[in-house]
This record gives sequence, structure tokens and C-alpha cells, in this order.
Amino acid sequence: MSTNTTFSSDPTDLGATPRGLKRVVAASMAGTVVEWYEFFLYGTAATLVFSKVFFAKGTSDLDAILAAFVTYAVGFAARPVGGLVFGHFGDRHGRKKLLQLSLLLVGAATFLMGCLPTFGQVGYWAPGLLVALRFVQGFAVGGEWGGAVLLVAEHSPNRARAFWSAWPQAAVPLGNMLATLVLLVLTSTLSGAAFLSWGWRVAFWLSAVVVLIGYYVRTKITDAPIFLAAQAERETSAGFSALEVLRRYPRGVFTAMGLRFGENIMYYLVVTFSITYLKVQVGADTKAILWWLLAAHAVHFLVIPVAGRLSDRYGRRPVYLVGAVTAATWGFYAFPMMDSGHHAVILAAIVLGLVFHAFMYAGQPALMAEMFPTRMRYSGISLGYQVTSIVAGSLAPIIAVRLLDDYGSAVPVAVYLAIAASITVIAVLCARETSGADLTDLDRADEIARRP
Repeated sequence: MSTNTTFSSDPTDLGATPRGLKRVVAASMAGTVVEWYEFFLYGTAATLVFSKVFFAKGTSDLDAILAAFVTYAVGFAARPVGGLVFGHFGDRHGRKKLLQLSLLLVGAATFLMGCLPTFGQVGYWAPGLLVALRFVQGFAVGGEWGGAVLLVAEHSPNRARAFWSAWPQAAVPLGNMLATLVLLVLTSTLSGAAFLSWGWRVAFWLSAVVVLIGYYVRTKITDAPIFLAAQAERETSAGFSALEVLRRYPRGVFTAMGLRFGENIMYYLVVTFSITYLKVQVGADTKAILWWLLAAHAVHFLVIPVAGRLSDRYGRRPVYLVGAVTAATWGFYAFPMMDSGHHAVILAAIVLGLVFHAFMYAGQPALMAEMFPTRMRYSGISLGYQVTSIVAGSLAPIIAVRLLDDYGSAVPVAVYLAIAASITVIAVLCARETSGADLTDLDRADEIARRP
């Protein structure tokens, strides 16, 4: 008997889908946890380890950290490439196959990072090899997001699409929690010298175990009926590409970019730059920082599905707008809260940042999926989502560190975030409300528009 999941072809049939849908959600989350465990493991290690192991010491602690963040940005530069390549083939051959490939790629790259020689051993070959593996990692993660969220969104009932497709988003903080927990255990059980010498490598080697688990789970599901129908039609039609998406749906692509901009910058200021700020500016202990992040990621994981449910109930735009507006204010009081030195206050600052972020992040898959027809949905959302990361999340820690170094104050960083969030506010106001949309209606409208 086959282990593959089957579904009703009617996306509004709530009674026929829950059991199979939960399996698809679990499969999507399993792989996403793995890939983001590895991606964010790098982000945390960039501050705690890589700046000391793979780069020459500069005139200040921030110099080496800045160099580490430049390699961190390489992963973001690779993500659009991965998104476009995986989107192109995922729109033709299925979400499932490409998701399995992305999982193997990111797992191999992360495992090999744990095997790299240090700067002291091979000089500039160390950061060079790190950059190459980081590119492969970013390429794979760039292809992961679109496939993972679409696998769920295309299976979901119209009236609950934001809730169900928010679960793969919740897997991101879950993966981050796992990475933080592993690093916390290692830093707590090993001396500082042992951790920098070999302990950090264990966290990267563990990726092999979780990759195998995630890959196995993903073999147990199938693509959605709406995609299979579109794939059958595509066999007799011309191919499509990112250029076709831009030509036919420019509003969707650029709106998705605007929605992504402030959200992406907000996230990496909270989970990546805050580590640097707390470590260098506040002088906080590494273990304390990791505990704060672990707790904040746990809250983030719980809030994302709730925000998805609110997006189904009250609409995509109102919930997203709440997140964008509150994100614009966060930096002006969050960094003074961190400066207080009080553990509870610092934790509250980080938690607030991720709660505000959740109101934007939870509804993204549903909102973006509802902008494009099935035949080019993977390409469309990957283009809007991943290209933005080059000028948003990839540069956010670098810009923030430079602003902090130049001005000796977090106020310019807060202003930077406020400007980014304002751009997202404008995008939300320009977006169409799509709550409850039927994806088959989008496909019919697209078919009519293509008729000569």
C-alpha cells in the first residue's frame, strides 16, 4: 500500500483535507527546520566563532565580526539564484522533488563547514572555502522557502490558508531554537578554548543526522492536486520563466518585494545584530545571550500560527500592517532596554521584536501565493521573496554594525529600521486583500488573459 498522501481536489473541502494536510505540514516543517537550523547556525557562529577562527584580527572586535557578516551576506546573495533556479524547475517538475534536492545540498554544505581548516592553518584559503560553502548553503535555502510554503498553501482550504501555511514559517524559529540549543549545550559543557578549537564543529556535523530525518519525512507526501492539474496542462504549452512572471504579474512581484523588505531587515536585526550589540556594546555573557534567544525563538514559534489565524479572520492587510507599524518603533526602545543590563528587560526587548515580526511573517505565504497562478507561483514568490533578501537581510547586520561603529549609538540603527518598515507599510497599503481567495479562480483568470 502506498504511503503517499492523497487529497480532495476541491481546496474548499474542509472535511476532506485535515488529516492529509497535517502530514504535508509536518513534511514541510521537517525540512524547513533542518535548513534553517543550518542557515541560522552560521549566523550565530559568525559572531561567536567565525570572526575568531576564519579571519585575521583587525583593529577592533567589530572589524572581524564585520568580515564574518560579509560572508554571511554571501548566503543571501545566493538565495535569489537558488529561488529562481528552483522556482523554474519546481513549476515544471513539482515542489516535492526540488525540496528534497535543496535539503541534501544545504546539509552537505553545512557538514563540510564543520570540516574547514582555520585561518591560522591555511590563511586566506579558510575564508575563501567558507564563502564557497556559504554560497551553496544560501542557494539551497533560496529554493527551500518557496517550495515548502507552496506545498502547504496549495493543499490548504481557502478559508484557512494563512493558518496552515504559517506553520512552515514557524519552523524557522524552531530551527533557530535547535541551533541555539546545540550551541548553548556546547558552550555550557566545554571550556571557551575547547569550544573555539573543535566544539563548534560538532554543531555543524550534527546537520547530517537531521538532514536524513527531514529527507525521509519528505518522501511521504505528494504535490497538490491543483499543481498536478497545472503540470498536465503545461505539457502542451510553452515554458515560463521569471521574465514571464515579471511581464504578466509585475504588481505581484514588486508588492511582494515591498512586503518582504522591512520584515527581513527587522528579523536579522533582532536575531543576528542583537547578538553583536549585546556582546560588544552591552558586554553580556555568551550563555545569557543564547538563553535569551532560545526563549524568544520559542515565543516566536508559538505566535506565528496565531498571527496566521488572525490573518484568515481579519484579512491579510490589517494583520500585516500591525506588524509593519510596530516594527518601525521597535529600535527606539529595544536598544535602550538592552542597555539596561537587566536580564528580564533584555529578554522582553528581543521577544517584542519577534512578536512584531510574526504579524508580518505569518501571513506572507498565503498572501504571496494568492498573487500568482499555479503555473508560475513558485517562480513568482521566489523572485519577490528572495531577491529582496540581497538588499534587506543580507545587508542589515553589516549596515547596523557599521552604524554602531561610526556613531557609537544604536539610534541610527533604529532610524534605519523605521525607514525599512515604512517601505513595507506602503507595500501593504498598495496590496490587494486576498483573504479567502480560491487559487483555481486565479488559474482561470490567468488562462483567460493568455487567450489570443
